[in-house]
Amino acid sequence: MAKSTTPSEDRADAVRRFNRFYTRRIGALGDAHLGSAFSLGEMRVLYELAHRDSPTASEIGNDLGLDRGYLSRTLRAFKKRGLIETTHGADRRRRHLALTAAGKRAFAPLERDARAAVMEMMAHLSDAEQARVVAAMTTIEAALGEREGGTAPHPHGEKPDYTLRRHGPGDLGMIVHRHGVIYAAEYGYDERFEALVAKVVAGFIENLDPRRERAWIAERDGRFLGSVFVVAKSKVIAQLRLLIVEPEARGMGIGRRLVQEVIRFSRKAGYRKVQLWTQSELVAARRIYAAAGFEIIGTEQHENFGKKLDAEIWERAL
Repeated sequence: MAKSTTPSEDRADAVRRFNRFYTRRIGALGDAHLGSAFSLGEMRVLYELAHRDSPTASEIGNDLGLDRGYLSRTLRAFKKRGLIETTHGADRRRRHLALTAAGKRAFAPLERDARAAVMEMMAHLSDAEQARVVAAMTTIEAALGEREGGTAPHPHGEKPDYTLRRHGPGDLGMIVHRHGVIYAAEYGYDERFEALVAKVVAGFIENLDPRRERAWIAERDGRFLGSVFVVAKSKVIAQLRLLIVEPEARGMGIGRRLVQEVIRFSRKAGYRKVQLWTQSELVAARRIYAAAGFEIIGTEQHENFGKKLDAEIWERAL
């Protein structure tokens, strides 16, 4: 007679089964990762060093959840092979890490091969099937990440009456549509504003670097409530873009939460500043930016979207 299991045990078995399947597919088992000379743990550390701006060892260890002793041994081995170097910033007590020229040369083919391996793994899937796979992975990351530090807590401590997640199929069209509708109704912007939003969204997808760029969707019961993007303006400056909150959802703290997510993500990604471009008439958004520590660093007058506007550039140090 088969032993009966509880629903929780069945779910745990399903997760373990998926883990075994996926680690086997991506070549994460064994001493070398994807046929390279590096283990999976070493590859994770190399990736962080290649995609961050002078992180410290403790920052990498905390974010990857690595044992301090293992990380120390890994970094010593990298240094012995001439792959990394240490520098000091303004605080002489903090040692920052960076790949050397040799380290960058060693990592480049690994990055290329890892991307090629994933593309090969998904090549037999149609575009729609690939989108569903990525959306499912995004859902897993968002659901589990929120409980493991992937999402900042609500500003006031209480459980919010909405959820935040990464973008998925259908979200980007909704974001463009709602910007066009809301800004036309509330500020009289013409279709050129909607066209600008569409251009920003298209550029985000075409050039997306998930380690340094992200979009958040706020929703309740599957209904869109708001969104925000962060994109790379330069190696050290992140740009907050397309913050919007549905009229029905205002007063719930969603705008503040979305801005805090951008700040938190940008700091973790290694940026030094966050900038944004807005208009002086967007009073509610400006209050959110000011409360989050942003300051105006420049202004300009322009005529766009069917009216004369006073644009502002805001900035916050991280």
